[in-house]
Amino acid sequence: MNYLFLIAAATMISLAVIPIMVRLAPKLGMMDMPDESRKVHSNPIARVGGWGIIIGALVPVVTLTEIDTPVICYLFGSIVLLIFGAMDDKQEMGHYTKFIGQFLAVIPMIFWGGLYVTEFPFFGGYEFPTWIAQGFSMIAMIGVINAINHSDGLDGLAGGEALISLGALALLAWISPGNELTITLALAAIGGLVGFLRYNTHPAMVFMGDGGSQFLGFTVGFLAILLTQNADSTLSKSVVLLLLGLPVVDILIVLKKRAMSGSNIFRATSNHMHHRLLGVGFAHKESVVIIYTLHTFLVCCGIWLAHANDWLITGLYLIVCSMAYLFLNLAERAEWRPGQTKIFAILSNSLDTIERNQLLMHGSRRFLEIAIPGFLIALSIWINDIPRDFGIVAAILAVVLALQGFNIYPFRVNARRGIIYITVVFVIYLSTIDRVTWLNPWAIGLEIIFYIAVCAAIFLAIRFSPGRRKEEFKITSFDYLLLFLIVGALLFAKSPLLFGNFNVNIFIVVLAIILYASELLLVERRERMDFLGWAAFFTLVVIAVRGFNLIEFNIALQP
Repeated sequence: MNYLFLIAAATMISLAVIPIMVRLAPKLGMMDMPDESRKVHSNPIARVGGWGIIIGALVPVVTLTEIDTPVICYLFGSIVLLIFGAMDDKQEMGHYTKFIGQFLAVIPMIFWGGLYVTEFPFFGGYEFPTWIAQGFSMIAMIGVINAINHSDGLDGLAGGEALISLGALALLAWISPGNELTITLALAAIGGLVGFLRYNTHPAMVFMGDGGSQFLGFTVGFLAILLTQNADSTLSKSVVLLLLGLPVVDILIVLKKRAMSGSNIFRATSNHMHHRLLGVGFAHKESVVIIYTLHTFLVCCGIWLAHANDWLITGLYLIVCSMAYLFLNLAERAEWRPGQTKIFAILSNSLDTIERNQLLMHGSRRFLEIAIPGFLIALSIWINDIPRDFGIVAAILAVVLALQGFNIYPFRVNARRGIIYITVVFVIYLSTIDRVTWLNPWAIGLEIIFYIAVCAAIFLAIRFSPGRRKEEFKITSFDYLLLFLIVGALLFAKSPLLFGNFNVNIFIVVLAIILYASELLLVERRERMDFLGWAAFFTLVVIAVRGFNLIEFNIALQP
């Protein structure tokens, strides 16, 4: 519960801070102006998203964590990078000034906090002199900070890559006991990122700026050292390569290209992987998804091979990265374009044929309009135990939702959507905890069939919607991030994350599916209190009544 509250609080703070900063950005001079030489946006965009990420991540850490030396070092480094990043976002100060800020952020964690690399890959238990270990750690940290900073070239790219790496670090920390600090810092940063990515998916409403991207690089590097050097000595030291993923090899290749061309290696150019994918002909979103896929593959390999031999891990990392850049080089030399591949044309024609069948679109929507409200109502009745605090919150939300239904509440649409989302989270959270009391083979089978049917209906409803509705509910790069999260949860289901009776894998998968279906229905019925709204109201009433023990159910379906 503490971890769930932590990530929820970080997300809510980030969501609240970013709109405020966006309004202040023009007055503060923190606007990212278009630049045809190396930028892909055509309108000025606020560079203040990092404030939401950092404040969202640090406030829960300060309030919920014991403030010891590592935490102080982390907070100090984060604030220093925010200050220097904000100065650079206001007026570009040059790379040397950035380095000063990065050195100031990293020095305390190494020389005061004692957090640096002491065990190196390939050297077994050999101990290097302290000055070598500390010097290497400083260079490595600054390298990671700049790797994430320079990957921030497309909407959602740097944030998505950092989110995937932080998720893997949190997972590995959870698998090994005694890593509460690593989990806490990782989940807080994830919460801040989730709030930011709500505004940063293409086309972005806000950029994270240098403060945000450097904070993410600092956090990922800090946690990688904390986890592999201090918290869990059994982890392979080379696994950091896979967990950091694509940004590291990308910045190294870019630096090599700059050095070979005789230009300043620190001056920003347009030869990062995302620039080159755009040059080949991939769209903005397609380029982001390709990089997400490669990065996710590397990070997942890092989780699977966390205790493997250093040579195996390093060899796999080099092979995957080499193959990716080899194909990219071949595509550039052959002037290949995505539209030249016949399979794309065949797939497009097949989808056009299916699209003419209106039954798929209308039938899938009608199914969702019945299935999702019925799902919420059924689970609210089915759950055996509802805590009193859930009942209190549900009662308040039910009153607000009822007032909205009669047009009394002034913020009708936005608050209604949020209340329905909270209702979905409540029901799925409580049902996930309660699963041990009702699971049996036939119930599991029906559950799987239901979720598959909902996923199929979501796909058909979105893919074969009329033009206007398709624009209202279009798939973004953040949606692919969530898809990777679902797939990851399923892949690691054999060793699930458990908090008592709470299975995180099941919670993530089910929550993502039902929230997507709910969002689709909300887009369809935003103008009135529809069946989903009334179902959410009824569900909240049931949770409230049962939370106060006014009505008691006791359903047990275990064989």
